[in-house]
Amino acid sequence: MPAVPRYRLILLRHAKSAWPENVADHDRPLAERGRKAAPLIGAYMAREKLIPDLALVSPARGARETWDIVRKDLPKTITHRDAPGIYEVPVEAILEVIRAVEPGVRTLLLVGHNPGMEDLAALLAKTGEGEALERMAEKFPTGGLAVIDLAVERWDAISAGTGFLERFVMPRSIG
Repeated sequence: MPAVPRYRLILLRHAKSAWPENVADHDRPLAERGRKAAPLIGAYMAREKLIPDLALVSPARGARETWDIVRKDLPKTITHRDAPGIYEVPVEAILEVIRAVEPGVRTLLLVGHNPGMEDLAALLAKTGEGEALERMAEKFPTGGLAVIDLAVERWDAISAGTGFLERFVMPRSIG
């Protein structure tokens, strides 16, 4: 565990999307399975007091729909913004989005996609709760939620290995 975790990053991969014909990836809605999983994650976050100060949400439909469902269980005061800089980009680009977050934000939620969420979690959390690290390394499924504590002084200091994986949960493990 980091000596003094100052910031917390929560990574949520959007819930399961449908695959309708002739619909671009960006515009795919949640599947029925995703609509059932997202409320489980929202309720879990509320119950476990995993409350972000700011949510950065990919503009893709599946991520927006996931956030709209999850946020129903969270305080209405949470600020959220569209974050086109986390959709279909390499992990370094996602890091740049995080590094630009204002220092007053102590808990940041990203609602995004793979491979970005999985790659970012693996890059940041080189240590953590053993079983959670194993589960996350095995697969970061749709609806997966990684909670990473960071012992950095500012968001712009985030880099490889600066995080401790506090927990990793999947909808099926909490439902």
